Amino acid sequence: MDDYMIKVMTDAKDLLGVACLTTTLVEDAALRHDTYPTATAALGRALTGCELMASLLDPEQRVAIKLEGDGPLRKIVAEAEGNGAVRGYVANPHVDLPPKNGKLDVSGALGKDGFLTVSKDLLFKEPYRGVVHLYNGEVASDIAYYYSESEQIPSAVGIGVFVEPDAGVTAAGGFLIQTLPSADEKLVDDLIARIESMDSVTSQIREGKLPEDLLKAIFDDIPYHVIEKRYLAFVCSCSRERIEQAITTLGRDEIGKIIAEQGTVDVSCQFCNKNYIFSREELEKMLEEH
Repeated sequence: MDDYMIKVMTDAKDLLGVACLTTTLVEDAALRHDTYPTATAALGRALTGCELMASLLDPEQRVAIKLEGDGPLRKIVAEAEGNGAVRGYVANPHVDLPPKNGKLDVSGALGKDGFLTVSKDLLFKEPYRGVVHLYNGEVASDIAYYYSESEQIPSAVGIGVFVEPDAGVTAAGGFLIQTLPSADEKLVDDLIARIESMDSVTSQIREGKLPEDLLKAIFDDIPYHVIEKRYLAFVCSCSRERIEQAITTLGRDEIGKIIAEQGTVDVSCQFCNKNYIFSREELEKMLEEH
């Protein structure tokens, strides 16, 4: 099934909700980066969370998140565009810790002492940037904490990634609910109680629930309407042309040194792990042209 997100708003315009299915793109990322189970869950949560945040943006806008902690993962980076494309990586993909309370120990792998940095390109002169301390290293709670502390928007975030014993990803997705200025306090309290009583996102997706089902369970008898459906995928913006441009910025002396000492250049994209190899002839041509 294709990954996608659904965005809704209550008829009273006091609540905004987004839910998404990300199983395929998380599996894609895990295969690209050869992540071990705990690292897969952590990267999958970050990719899903970043997609949820990007779902609130216009198609040409983008958001990037960076989670840095004192755990063995060290850092997780994800970038998502308003058109549904997402990419990301984890600094140490080969992390797999013993389960904690029956779940993959993402907070232990990332660490609780660190920061979440959010950067938004909203097509203004300068990008928006916000930084908060990690709340608990579980990713979903960290994103909710960021919205509350940095943007003063009360939010509820739920994210789940299920990794099979063979390291395959068979369920991934999440939801993001935000209150709008006109929201009634009792309505918000009722919504929080309902979310807390729900089964986990992972359990619901493994049962075959779709984004529409997640939102229906959350809003229940609150009237709402769909305002957007968007397909999602792991897509990297790297290209051979961009890598070539990066090499030319090294300058003539450095490129000449590479030709003399190595003969070729092998560059790997951090975000998608794709390799680009430039031969001696191609490097010599760069010197001639630039």
